[in-house]
Amino acid sequence: MFQFKSRNEIERLFHEIYAILVNTDRELDKPWVKINKIEFFSNYTPEQIESIIMKFTFLTKESWNHIEIDKIEFILESLHFLDHDIAQLSKILNYSSFEKLIKHILALNEYSALNNFRFSDKSHFKQSTSQGRYEVDVVGLSRSNLLLIDAKQWNKRDPPSAINKAANLQYQRAEALKRNPDIVGDLMKQLSNRHSEIRKNLPLIVLPIMVTLEESNIRLNDNHIPVVSIYRLNSFLQELSDNLYYFNILKISKISLQTQL
Repeated sequence: MFQFKSRNEIERLFHEIYAILVNTDRELDKPWVKINKIEFFSNYTPEQIESIIMKFTFLTKESWNHIEIDKIEFILESLHFLDHDIAQLSKILNYSSFEKLIKHILALNEYSALNNFRFSDKSHFKQSTSQGRYEVDVVGLSRSNLLLIDAKQWNKRDPPSAINKAANLQYQRAEALKRNPDIVGDLMKQLSNRHSEIRKNLPLIVLPIMVTLEESNIRLNDNHIPVVSIYRLNSFLQELSDNLYYFNILKISKISLQTQL
C-alpha cells in the first residue's frame, strides 16, 4: 500500500485537484478527469496511482484512464489540507450541490437530513395566502430540533433587503408546515428510523434558517430569523442549544402519524 512521505505531498495533490475543479463546469457534481491532467501522478507507477486513489473517498478510478472526483467529499477533506475556507471551496459547486453540502454538514453534526422537501398546504387557512405549495431546500432533525434551511449562494454584494425578504419567506414556509400535522408526521417518519419514539420528542422546535455562501452583514433579519454563512454553519449547529432564545422559532405539539395497513 502506498504511503505519502510528507504532508506537503498530500497538500500538493489537493492543490492540483482544486485548480482543476475551479476550471470545471460547476454543473457537474462528479466530473471525470484524465489522470495525466494531474501532474502529481506523473511521478508514480500505475499501481501506485491506484493505491493513492483508494486512499481518498472523493476519488474513484474510472475507465479510459480517468478518475471521478466527488466535489462535496473533496471539499470536506480539503478542509484538513488546504488554506482555503469552506466558503471559498464551495464556489466550485452549483446550487444543487451547495444544498447537498449543507446536508452533509448537518449529518456530521448528528442530524437526520434530506434535500428538497416539497409539500402542499392542505389546511383551511391556505386560501388566505397567495401560496399553496412550498419547497424547503434542506430539512434537518436532531431530537426535538427541526431545521428548515433555505440555501442561497449569495455573496456580500447582495442587498440586505433581499436577504431579509427571503428569510421572512422561509418563516412563512415554517408556518405553513405547522398548519399541516399530517405532513409533519410524514416528514418525521422520513427523518427518523425510530417511529415509535417520534412523539417523545414533541413539541418540535422548528427553526427557519438562511444559509448563504458568503458572510453577510445580517446575522438576524428583522423577524429574528438567523442568517448563517456556510463558513459559520458548523459552529452554529454546535452552539444552537445555547442560542435558541435569540431566534424566532415555532413549536409543533400536534402531529399525525398515520399507520400503513
